[in-house]
Parts: sequence; structure tokens; C-alpha cells
Amino acid sequence: MKRIPTGVSDLDGIIKGGVPVGSTVLLFGELGAGNIDFAYTSAAKLIISKLQPERKESLLGYACRESVLPEKVVYITFSRSKDDILREIENAFSEEFYNSISENVIFKDFSQDYFRGTVVPARWSGESDVPSFLSKSSERNILEGFVNYVDSVGEGAMIIVDSLTDLLINESINPNDVVMTMKGLQRVSKKWNGVVYFLLTKDVVERSLEHMIVDSVDGVFSFTWSKQERSSRRQRYLYVEKFTSLFPHLGDSKIARFVTMVTVDGGYIVINMERI
Repeated sequence: MKRIPTGVSDLDGIIKGGVPVGSTVLLFGELGAGNIDFAYTSAAKLIISKLQPERKESLLGYACRESVLPEKVVYITFSRSKDDILREIENAFSEEFYNSISENVIFKDFSQDYFRGTVVPARWSGESDVPSFLSKSSERNILEGFVNYVDSVGEGAMIIVDSLTDLLINESINPNDVVMTMKGLQRVSKKWNGVVYFLLTKDVVERSLEHMIVDSVDGVFSFTWSKQERSSRRQRYLYVEKFTSLFPHLGDSKIARFVTMVTVDGGYIVINMERI
């Protein structure tokens, strides 16, 4: 089975080189626990490895030597601007990370349609002459625009969707339509030979809706903070909560959770693996 690296080398080493090609993966995280850092790290390291093949093994690890790299990286946002995202990356990570993303990632900003009909002024969400992927009969249905766009760029791509949280809290969007869209993406992504990452913040929507979202993807990486209140330093953890094709490898190594941190040069990294 072909795999696409996550860009977190210690994780990829355990799961035999990355996630299966065609996967839809939920990056399900508590606030600040690392899901967005994971997405940035994955994008940057995979781009650098593609541009500089001689560095692939050192960046991604020996386990990824036979793994495939996406043809392109697409970042879809609904409420955040490209400039805001790049500014965040520039302030948090190395110049190499920033340059790899700013120069090579394809950004698609749906904020103009996302904020339409809200109290947010049109001038706050972008220029009015931005091309739209929505049909005239859709009455600016943002999910239709999203589907049309990913269908046009999905082949061979790593797609980061930032974020499901934005879609689920928008009163003009039916949450059931979001779930059905994800189920459709889960099916068609197998033909695209890429990977789709969905960002979702924990405890924002009802638990039943969270469960429906989890049921609509191939895999779930869960990002949490340590619950030890007496600890002098808060610790981040990564769990693989759902991924049928990866669980046997985790079981063989008796991995319960990954202890993680975020660094300027390495991005999101694993610093320890706690065994059962």
C-alpha cells in the first residue's frame, strides 16, 4: 500500500511511512494542542522534500524512503486570510518553513462567501472581484463552492481544510450537509491519490455531531494537553484515535500515546512514545 508521510518522522516510523494514499484524516484538537502545527509541519516538510529529493530521508525519516509525495499542497480557508496564516507561520517557524509554504502552497480563501449575509462588512473579507467557484443558482452556497474547488484540484494533492469548526458554527450551513460532504470526499479521495486533512477544534459543537464527523473520515489524530494540574509545564500529546490500517502497527509497538512539542526548526515533533 502506498503511503504519504505526515512529516512527523517518529510517527511515520511507527506507521510504516505515513498514512495510506487516498485517506481523509481529521486533525481533532484541543485549543493550542498542536493540530494546526501538525498541518503546517506536514506541508513544509513534504514541500521541501519534493524540491530537494536528496534531503527526503533526513527530513522525513528512513521509513519514508519508499513513500510518495503529493504533487501539490492546497490550503483551503473559510475565515482566515492567506496573509494571516503566513504571518503566523513566519512568527512561529524557521525561514525555510515559511518560504516553502509561502512560495509553493496553493491558497484558496472562501471568506468572502463565508461572511456573506453576516454583520461582517464585505471590505473585511476581501475584494469583490475574486473568482468564485459557486454556481449562479446556488445562492452562494459555500459547500457547493468548496466541493467544486476540491474537485478541480484534488488529484495528487495534499489538501488542508481550515477548518470544519468554521463550517459547523455558521448558522447558514446545515451541519448534516457538512457531514454528507465529508462522506463524499472520503469516497472520491481514493481516486485522487492524495490526502485530505480536516482541522476541527474539540468541544465546540455537540458530542453527537463530533461522533458523526469522526465516522465520516478514514482516520483521526487527536491532539490534547496534559490533564496533570500540578505539572510545572503543560505537555502536549498525540493519539491515533481511529485508523484501521495503522492500528496493527501501533499495537505491535504497544504505543499508547505520543508526547510532542513544537520547535522553530523542526515544527511539530515527537519527543517520546509512551507504551502500554
